[in-house]
Amino acid sequence: MKVVVLIKRVPDTASELQVAADGKSVVTGGLKFVMSPYDEHAVELAIQLKESHGAEVVVLSAGPPETKEIIRSALAMGADSGILVDTAQLGALTCRGTARLLAAALADLGADLVVAGKQAVDDDAAQVPERVAELLGIPHASVITRFELSGTTASVDREIEGGQYTLELPLPALFTTQKGINTPRYPTLPNIMKAKKKEIREVPAAQLGLAADSLSAQATTEAMTLPRQQRLCRVIEGDNAQRVKELVRVLHMEEKVL
Repeated sequence: MKVVVLIKRVPDTASELQVAADGKSVVTGGLKFVMSPYDEHAVELAIQLKESHGAEVVVLSAGPPETKEIIRSALAMGADSGILVDTAQLGALTCRGTARLLAAALADLGADLVVAGKQAVDDDAAQVPERVAELLGIPHASVITRFELSGTTASVDREIEGGQYTLELPLPALFTTQKGINTPRYPTLPNIMKAKKKEIREVPAAQLGLAADSLSAQATTEAMTLPRQQRLCRVIEGDNAQRVKELVRVLHMEEKVL
């Protein structure tokens, strides 16, 4: 059984972000990068399957060469090997392009199970794994809080507002994990040392044979600003009709959210 874990390199959530001079991107110099926290739960799930079912665990990521450090973290947790789709020559990618690269890399791996975190904490898009599953034509379930494997069928609980669904999906399938499904382990010193010798295979994005227009962004960033830090408190006077009219005016003319 082969389990592939999709992970992403993201800025540490404790980082203080600054908007770059172009007003459309974030200054990355000096930022600390980590594995997206939700992905840690996916790695832990895969390692538990390795321990209980003898699964082979492969970590897959798309990003710049520095992403190998994050893959190495997953190897130190207990994964067997890693694959990096090197995107250094492509520049910034949107979810569409990233999903196509990952799906192309997965196509030849023969994965029985693909797992990932429910979302990356940098863009919070929560769509790359689902796009990958659709491109591969395999069933998928998101935001799972329980996973059980019986033969070639997975039984999972999918979190929804106010409750959960219990689903059974045939393998191969893809799942994204929510906090609460497990507690990610800390790498031990011996495993950290072993991880340095484990293979991380680098695959240039161009080697996957995808047309440039299939990776291009279909949305562009016009401007980026930091959220306002100060809290506002304003009391609108008048009767109900006057207050509603003034509230709409403020939201439209001053806050520009309508």
